[in-house]
Amino acid sequence: MSTPNQDEVEGKVENVKGKVKEGVGNLTGNRDLEAEGEADQAAGKTQETWGKFKHGVGDAVDAVGDAVSNTGKEINK
Repeated sequence: MSTPNQDEVEGKVENVKGKVKEGVGNLTGNRDLEAEGEADQAAGKTQETWGKFKHGVGDAVDAVGDAVSNTGKEINK
């Protein structure tokens, strides 16, 4: 598995930050902070998913490039 990209990492951080806010809001009875935490989690999950999508596209492009390269090597034998 390759290294996560910036969107994946930032999305995870935002998700964790949202969980903390939601938990603190829940403990203190602060519904606004709880809702803000839930929103942060949703944004984090979206950003992480976008990062995973970009990562997948990059991996697919690499695989196609490898296949073309290997085919070229076989033709040149």
